[in-house]
Amino acid sequence: MSTTAEERKSLPVTVEKAIPVTYDLGNLAVFDSNTLDRNDLDSSNAKRETHIKDLTRDNVQLMINQILSLPIKSTTEAAGGTSGQSASMTLVQLPDPTSELPREKPLPKPKAPTKWEQFAAKKGIKSKEKAGKMIYDEAAGEWVPKWGYKGANKKLDSQWLVEVDDTPKKAGDELIDPRTLSRADRKKLVKKNELQHKRNLKGAN
Repeated sequence: MSTTAEERKSLPVTVEKAIPVTYDLGNLAVFDSNTLDRNDLDSSNAKRETHIKDLTRDNVQLMINQILSLPIKSTTEAAGGTSGQSASMTLVQLPDPTSELPREKPLPKPKAPTKWEQFAAKKGIKSKEKAGKMIYDEAAGEWVPKWGYKGANKKLDSQWLVEVDDTPKKAGDELIDPRTLSRADRKKLVKKNELQHKRNLKGAN
């Protein structure tokens, strides 16, 4: 026989347990390690549902008691609508969770290696450590970017003497003088490198 509304109102807010329960208020969880009677939970027991509800009610009451013992603050928020009235809210700050919950989604699959990564692994080539984006300019006495706006690479434009590799990488390649590269030419080289990078990624899939 289930409890009536009047009986539920008269239930005490204090709950006694043979073994004290433990809490993870950050996850709003209660862990009850008290022994359960197998007969109370048997499907043939007519009072099975009532027992489960009473047990759940007691543990929820214990959790609420713990929550109400946490620091409480009140705040006034503007209510919606055209009346312009404000509503007062009472907030409870929960502690950090102590239980690790399973992931909602599976771990991301590792990315397939690019052509260069496959080649480097085959040849035993180790990747160099990435250097920073800034370099110290001894002449100016300050740190400047390696590339881009006011980058150290732009110094080549004004130098009267520049060392150039006189051995083309491929037959028919022309020697490139960095001083004569215009902005449009630089953009073309950047786009060419980006296109090659995309092809490498596509070939790895």
